Amino acid sequence: MRSLLPLAFLVAAQLTSFASPNLVPKPLSEAYIADAAAINIQGATVTADSDLANAANYLRGQLGQGGQAKIHLVKVTSPVGNFETDSEGYVIESTPGGDITISARTDAGAFYGAITLLQLGELKNGQRFVVPGRIQDKPRFAWRGLMIDDGRHFIGKAEVLRMLDLLALHKMNIFHWHLTEDQGWRVEIKKWPKLTEVGSKRTASPVMGDRNKSDDKPYGDFYTQEDLKEVVAKATSLHITVVPEIEMPGHAGAAIASYPQLGNSDIPKYDPKVATSWGVKYYTYAPKEETFAFIDDVFAELIPIFPSTYFHIGGDEAPKTQWKSSPFAQSVMKREKLKDEHELQSYFVGRVEKILNARGKKLIGWDEIQEGGLSKSATMMVWRDWKWAQLAADHGNQIVMSPTSHTYFDHSPGTRPNDPRFDVIGGVLPIEKVYAFEPIPAKFTPEQQKLVLGCQGQLWSEYIYNGAKLEYMAFPRVCALAEVAWSDNTKKDRNWQEFEPRLQAHLKRLDALKVNYHRNDGTPAVTDKLGRGE
Repeated sequence: MRSLLPLAFLVAAQLTSFASPNLVPKPLSEAYIADAAAINIQGATVTADSDLANAANYLRGQLGQGGQAKIHLVKVTSPVGNFETDSEGYVIESTPGGDITISARTDAGAFYGAITLLQLGELKNGQRFVVPGRIQDKPRFAWRGLMIDDGRHFIGKAEVLRMLDLLALHKMNIFHWHLTEDQGWRVEIKKWPKLTEVGSKRTASPVMGDRNKSDDKPYGDFYTQEDLKEVVAKATSLHITVVPEIEMPGHAGAAIASYPQLGNSDIPKYDPKVATSWGVKYYTYAPKEETFAFIDDVFAELIPIFPSTYFHIGGDEAPKTQWKSSPFAQSVMKREKLKDEHELQSYFVGRVEKILNARGKKLIGWDEIQEGGLSKSATMMVWRDWKWAQLAADHGNQIVMSPTSHTYFDHSPGTRPNDPRFDVIGGVLPIEKVYAFEPIPAKFTPEQQKLVLGCQGQLWSEYIYNGAKLEYMAFPRVCALAEVAWSDNTKKDRNWQEFEPRLQAHLKRLDALKVNYHRNDGTPAVTDKLGRGE
């Protein structure tokens, strides 16, 4: 193993804690060598221990070749100096002479060190210069996520791949991919071809700026399994885990329109269609053996593609109306001795969890999965009320905090043009409020705090029609959430006045990548082509 930079040298070189080079998210600690000349790392020679080859390749791809600096990626099994890294932690040590060492236990840690090093680099005349010093860093939370809804509108593979790069830039490590909805089924299932032949298409959509008016235009698309594999491969190289979501038992209108026998076909006026308007729809899977066999078939094709520990089943906003009207659903309740439809939902979720467990996956779902009783092994994604976090914690369940109050990026980012293309679902969520988010509820005990895996932002797509609108709604709020999830500072320690100047400097990095973020005056940074078909 290559030896680390001698700590004594760094001390002798007057390591000083002065103003940060505007890193986002903020590292655990950073100190730089006073009055030292910056190191030009463009084209640096990158060497690495074999276990860190992926991170090294990423760094080479960003820096090119032919420079003078040397960057060493070193695998460690013990503390670096007095700093104990974890599976995603790293230490960067650099000398004025041009040698830089990134030390980490894993390729993930080395990768995040590389991300920080690239952020350190100030671009001048096509060259990238970094201030020598020492950075020690590791994340606060293991789950640092963003959800994209492909069900209402199809975002497309090119933009998904681009978003993965942007998530990696902010040390986000979970991409939650919402793939099915009442308004569209977006993933190929070979055993059930009508899911895409029928379920991926709708006859019309609401008009932008007037959600109660139809555009009368056919709409639809889907991802092939090869597309999914490409996205997962890209994500894996960036140390991002893709968590797929297939909605059940509600938000299932597109699937039921494709195969009506999966729904409550014994109710009056049963006529399922792929939804052409927004809002909660009433078509819910029937609790039939045929339905559970279908769900198992879907899992059988998707689980080999997604290596994630978790599989998301939705579970939210499942209307009980059809179950109340269905003689078959009522017979299941009687057979299973269930007192109401909420317990029927719990029964449904429990059956699905057994299917997932048998295929080696853990179930995660929105907080409605607790209706009628919560499985002891399920993970709850809290979105409605923080009281559900307390319920899950009291029950001993793991939690991902995703509340509407702080993480719903489909809500307005603030000032925006009076233009129908900038329409949003409603509500306002300014970046200052995102930055003030504290994922651990105040009343949690120390043991309950350990149940909080982390947090994530949500990009529901009723009013997100393409990649330009997606980026406008996501950024720079993702930057703020990334720091909430990564940096070791609770809400009382977090300071908007300290963060905002770093953010403004960081936006120049986004400018270089042509990210279409929301500016303070409401205008998009790159393009106002935010509408469907533009």
